[in-house]
Amino acid sequence: MLEIGLIFRALMRNKIGALLIALQIALTLAIMVNAIFMIQDRNVQMSRPSGLDESNTFYLTNTVFGENYNLQAALQTDLQKLRNMDGIDNAIQINAVPLSDGGWSMGLAREPGEDKNSVGTAIYMVDEHGIDTLGVNLIAGQNFTQQDIAWRGAQDTKWPPKAIVTKALATSLFPDDWQSAVGKTVFISKDQPMQIIGIVEQLQAPWNGWSGVERSTLVPSQLESKSAKYFIRTEAGRRDEMMAAVEKFLSESDKQRIIRQVMTVEDTRKQSYQQHIATNKILTTVIITLTMITAFGIVGLAIFSINRRTKQIGTRRALGATQWQIMRYFMVENFMISAVGVTIGAIGAIALNYWLVNTFQIDPISIDLIIYGVIALFIVGQLAVFYPAKRASLISPATATRTT
Repeated sequence: MLEIGLIFRALMRNKIGALLIALQIALTLAIMVNAIFMIQDRNVQMSRPSGLDESNTFYLTNTVFGENYNLQAALQTDLQKLRNMDGIDNAIQINAVPLSDGGWSMGLAREPGEDKNSVGTAIYMVDEHGIDTLGVNLIAGQNFTQQDIAWRGAQDTKWPPKAIVTKALATSLFPDDWQSAVGKTVFISKDQPMQIIGIVEQLQAPWNGWSGVERSTLVPSQLESKSAKYFIRTEAGRRDEMMAAVEKFLSESDKQRIIRQVMTVEDTRKQSYQQHIATNKILTTVIITLTMITAFGIVGLAIFSINRRTKQIGTRRALGATQWQIMRYFMVENFMISAVGVTIGAIGAIALNYWLVNTFQIDPISIDLIIYGVIALFIVGQLAVFYPAKRASLISPATATRTT
């Protein structure tokens, strides 16, 4: 028999201590499961593929400072030489890089006009080598041709008449059938027509926290600018080697420029999500700290209870109680306190998550996660009380006669 009534009456004589531990367990559960949920949510975000061949790509910024510099000719020469280098698969000029936190965005609409609803999209300016260099997968339609590529100056506002969009953007524009987007005309800058000629499976925007991060558009343009971003795809396994080789080649081939910000896409991903990584570390620390505090609190309460009831324990031992019965008493006592705590904590976890959902627009927490949290805290409680309970079970029956 577990003597539930006896244990309950004993707890009522020390209500403050038991209540404090129960509330501590409740607070730990409420914070712990929501913190784990937030960590999981960030991990999902960080694990999303960008659509790029990340392990074999890097980019750099090429800035020229010479007067009367022929930007168009220099760009074409650079790209051709890069494409011919041993170890390089392809190279392009691009205006922005996925997950780099800086780039262009526009709105695309199915009808022209200022009042028409548009869908936000990231804009990537590439040439006919763009799809191959980025490593994205063309799943419908066709690629740009060399004849589609147009030069764009810093002050130009005219957009090219063709575009390739991601599947996510095609779905947003044509929710009934994303494949039907191929061949359709959409409008950019209110009234400039742009025909969708192809759809790629995935290409993320530069901003990882944007709700439309999967909506991107490739346009056939090359920027005429003194600061150009080169995006380079290498043969498998040769990225790090070619980064140094490309930087050296470009620096030595033209003294009227500076090569800077040479970075891999993988490093860009890490940099983009460094706030997520830091937040996860903080939340993990909070979870561990709260769990340890709760465990120490349980140990402290159990030791305090044992010290107060040493004579009572000795008497029970003298009357025939086994060591296991003494241990069981304190473990059941802890289970009852934990049950109250996790019940309050589960309600608190749901309430806290409701506030987080409405404040930060995140998904609601899974009930399974709360159940796992409840089980985890029951286990922590039993492990924490095990040593004090074992100590209590070793109290000698003779203690009943010696203790005053």
